[in-house]
Amino acid sequence: MKRSTRRFLTTHVGSLARPAKLLEIMFAKERGQDYDRDAFRSSVRGAVRDVVSWQVKAGVDVVCDGEQGKTSFLTYVSERLGGFETRKGEGEDLWKESRETLAFPEFYQAHRHFRAGIIAKPVQLMCTGPITYNGQESLQRDIANVKAATDGIAAEEVFMTAISPSDIEGQQANEYYKSQDEYLAAIADAMHEEYKAIVDAGLLLQVDDPRLLTYYISRPDLDVEACRRWAEQRVEVLNYALRGIPTERIRFHTCYGINIGPRVHEMNLKDIVDIMLKVNAGAYSFEAANPRHEHEWKVWEGIKLPEGKILIPGVISHSTPLVEHPELVAQRLIRFANTVGKENVIGGSDCGFSSFANTEPEIHPTIVWEKFRNLAAGARLASKELW
Repeated sequence: MKRSTRRFLTTHVGSLARPAKLLEIMFAKERGQDYDRDAFRSSVRGAVRDVVSWQVKAGVDVVCDGEQGKTSFLTYVSERLGGFETRKGEGEDLWKESRETLAFPEFYQAHRHFRAGIIAKPVQLMCTGPITYNGQESLQRDIANVKAATDGIAAEEVFMTAISPSDIEGQQANEYYKSQDEYLAAIADAMHEEYKAIVDAGLLLQVDDPRLLTYYISRPDLDVEACRRWAEQRVEVLNYALRGIPTERIRFHTCYGINIGPRVHEMNLKDIVDIMLKVNAGAYSFEAANPRHEHEWKVWEGIKLPEGKILIPGVISHSTPLVEHPELVAQRLIRFANTVGKENVIGGSDCGFSSFANTEPEIHPTIVWEKFRNLAAGARLASKELW
């Protein structure tokens, strides 16, 4: 994984808006309707090609496929894992009884789309048999698409996202394994195949694990210490899933799972940072640009960053249409650089800008590209000052 040795590198979390033509086919696919498979694959290839080009033109150094072929960063694995059955009814609304919705029910009732954003309501999936990984074909297709799109493109590196075992556990209930530990281990064994294939293809692996932080929000019955114990166990499982994969090829991303909202009852970084750093990754991506968490850069003054590790703090936010000024981006980068060392900092975004395929993403793509341009401009300003 490249470091910021001569200037600040830039990247983002992953998900970007899908074009209308692709969304139309995705809608049919998700609803179980007939759809043209060749047209779907062709549309994904074209969308990946375009989204990679736009990232590079905006000045982003470490790029990805924008998750163009996935309906969601989270639920895409339902097509890649065996051992699950569809049950009648809809999937559980994990936010229904969260600390946030209990505190601000009027807001979240009126603005359900801020946390829904999903093209079709999630079906209820149950684990009813041994978990297997069956996604080799679609994974290799995603890898081929992004490699073709980045061939000859002036990007520093390319990454691909994959969901964590914990987030799969939280989305699909277990009716087969005797214990939750067995269930998690089986998920980890299956996802190991996807993680390893991404790195073996020469890409950086980014593990998306919002549940590390959102568990506290979703469980108002538990205190911080109970959530820390839960998180320790999930990090152990994730490290098991990452076994044998070079840590310097792994990025770890966590976030709070809410884009636009009051966000008063989220876990403080200081209460989880030591556990996050136990993940066997070379870089850690987290929210640091929005008004709820920007102050937490000071947490790193009391934390010794392990040798060889990189921070990817968000210096632009997915939770506001306001476009960050380049000078503000530069100030944010310089704060982290002065705290942990400039070579250990890459400028990133708080979270993805289209976590679910949706015709109306919270932040319009034209604004996202302007944010990316200012991310790159701010990185240039900060680099000029520190190099």
